[in-house]
Amino acid sequence: MVAPNDEEGAEGPRCHHRSTAMLDVPFLPFCAFLGTLGLLCVAMVGAWCQHWRGGFSLDGSSRTFNWHPVLMVTGLVVLYGAAALVYRIPNTWSGPKLPWKVLHGSLALGAFILTVLGLAAVFYFHNSQGTPNMYSLHSWMGLGTVLLFSCQWAAGFGAFLLPWAPTWLRALYKPIHVFFGSTILLLSVASCVSGINEKLFFSLKNGTTAYKLLPAEAVFANTLGLLILIFGVLVVAALARPSWKRPDSDSPDSCQ
Repeated sequence: MVAPNDEEGAEGPRCHHRSTAMLDVPFLPFCAFLGTLGLLCVAMVGAWCQHWRGGFSLDGSSRTFNWHPVLMVTGLVVLYGAAALVYRIPNTWSGPKLPWKVLHGSLALGAFILTVLGLAAVFYFHNSQGTPNMYSLHSWMGLGTVLLFSCQWAAGFGAFLLPWAPTWLRALYKPIHVFFGSTILLLSVASCVSGINEKLFFSLKNGTTAYKLLPAEAVFANTLGLLILIFGVLVVAALARPSWKRPDSDSPDSCQ
């Protein structure tokens, strides 16, 4: 065999470096795309409920239920995803961390409030119609996600925002907080996608609009589910990317 010369041997690493650079996406354009995708998901779930499901109301009818998917997608997926990405913004990598902690906690709290309102809407609808609560896998998974979310927010507030939390406790809890942050987002996506599918099964029953015939509503809602899934996967991918993580070597946390 003939050994490659120095130029040929160097060409491989150079090609690999160029291909890696071509795949590298700047954070801010990625966030702009992700924000557009999140707004599209919110707009589509609102359009679905308005156009095919009769709109919105607070009278205990199915129009009251329509608040549920809109609030859950907006709060538990899109706003929660935005809160998760706060510390990936390069501006947070230097200077005091407290303002960004407050922003992160406020976005998460806003997401939690919308989620609770979404749960209230579906329970109000079920109780008004005499429908049993908490009987489906979607409802179990959704409520479990919300309960885990509430514990995550309370623990994060106590560990990272209250002044008396010791540094060793923050260091111990931080990887747990990060892990459950991604886990809650994935569970939120799974809950929303399963809820969309469940609603289509319940709503598209008769011979002209049967789900198996794939009417326009089913195509639209299935597309919405796919976009929600893509949004969640992209947020988790951004959280896992090493080059977008906040450096910890000179973190102000060590001085707090």
